Amino acid sequence: MVLKKVGIILRKGSEESKTIAVELTDWFAARAIDTLIDEVRPDLDLLVILGGDGTLLHVADQASQYAIPVVGINLGNLGFLTEVAKDDRYPALDAILKGAFTIEKRMMLKARLVGRGGTTDWQYALNDVVISKGNLDSLLQLSTWADHDYITTYRADGLIFSTPTGATAYNLSAGGPIVHPSLHSILVTPICPFMLDSRPVLLAAQTTLTSKLIAQHNTTVKVIVDGRICWDMQGDHTLEVMASDRTLQLIASPKKGYFEILRNKLGWGGVTRGQGHNA
Repeated sequence: MVLKKVGIILRKGSEESKTIAVELTDWFAARAIDTLIDEVRPDLDLLVILGGDGTLLHVADQASQYAIPVVGINLGNLGFLTEVAKDDRYPALDAILKGAFTIEKRMMLKARLVGRGGTTDWQYALNDVVISKGNLDSLLQLSTWADHDYITTYRADGLIFSTPTGATAYNLSAGGPIVHPSLHSILVTPICPFMLDSRPVLLAAQTTLTSKLIAQHNTTVKVIVDGRICWDMQGDHTLEVMASDRTLQLIASPKKGYFEILRNKLGWGGVTRGQGHNA
């Protein structure tokens, strides 16, 4: 991979990420590669994330907009997105320069709010779009459709629309399933539903989802896109969610497979590497 200019994104408030960024700047300069710190521009050939999954999510929208490949170097515990351990950063970057890497094109969602006052701009999510009741005491009623087919009116604390990448985030905490990131699909998962038979639904990526708040007494709830509070949603609003044409080009770690990361993060047991079911 030919690199002329690399962006380095730092974890906010992390002195360690600043120190490593200085080292990486020198490392790239020795190879005639320019670097920028905490900037995402269309002329970048690579983004190096120093932090955790949250740091990567912060720039996923811009990285997907400009189709910039992203590699995550995790400065804490192993992440689902920031797969490269900090001690492996130089071998991983060497492999990228040599072209010995795999790019996973991670599906993204786009969402907008439609109401009498107009339609918002699209917002993009690598993980999820969430309708959250916030501090309200009562359950929400969310009438939800898949294309022209009525799903149900969820009575719950909120609703999660998730990508397969986001399946291991809020969706998992809310009781949703794990979905392999190579499977293009959209998950709809209620948050603390009133009825136990309100189960998560896995839908084709081509599905357009709409959800409308059945509001009482001028109820206002929050729409959160990848952790960013984007809109206040009221009874005259409809939230539209669908798959985006954009993808995040995520460079996978050559040392960490998807299920190895799951075992590490979720504390799964089972056979160790090299011990197959016939061992």
